[in-house]
Amino acid sequence: MKKTTALFCLIFTLSLISPMLAKAANGHFEGVITYSISFPNSTLPADQLAMFPKESIVSVKGNNSRNESASAMGNMIEITNYDKKFTVTLLDMMGKKLAIKKTLDEINNDLGKQPKPSIQVTTETRDIAGYHCKKAIITLEKDGKKTTFDVWYTGELGGRESNFGNPLYQDIDGMLMEFSFQERTLTMKYSVTKVEKKTLSDSIFEIPADFKLTTQEELKSMFGGGM
Repeated sequence: MKKTTALFCLIFTLSLISPMLAKAANGHFEGVITYSISFPNSTLPADQLAMFPKESIVSVKGNNSRNESASAMGNMIEITNYDKKFTVTLLDMMGKKLAIKKTLDEINNDLGKQPKPSIQVTTETRDIAGYHCKKAIITLEKDGKKTTFDVWYTGELGGRESNFGNPLYQDIDGMLMEFSFQERTLTMKYSVTKVEKKTLSDSIFEIPADFKLTTQEELKSMFGGGM
């Protein structure tokens, strides 16, 4: 049961992050961005936390992106293909290869239901992985509670379009280089460790033929029912 709960927590949590890394540079960058993932002040038991990924590999070409994270339970890949107007979560876990697909219209509809944060751009700057970054402070008010997040971003790899799909950072005018978010009691922090410019194949932004299309409801039933 703990493993199943951690699996759904992993899928749900990572699905919040991945779309914001989509359309990363709107044609200005082609290559691979590597993020380290940490869990500051986590209260999760060590055996559950060990199931979460420690690194995220984001491949970007034109308007399309692929975000891959490996965990103790298997691999999870988020692909956003703007040319064909879809995003898909690929799960290669527990002996199954599954795909959950959403249209960009569905993502935009979901965004409209989320509370809008306020952004305070500061004068602080620093270099991350060789790129000049600015700092902003995000404040989100939800259910009467205010939460703040620091984010470091650069305009050298992309603009506001790089953060499509995530209500927390969608108005940040640059590629996210270090950022955090919180879901329930879990905080995840992403930090860029390497940026590599390279030519990528178009095929990595397609849904592989050996993955079976399913829905989130079917996925819950398949792995034991509930998050």
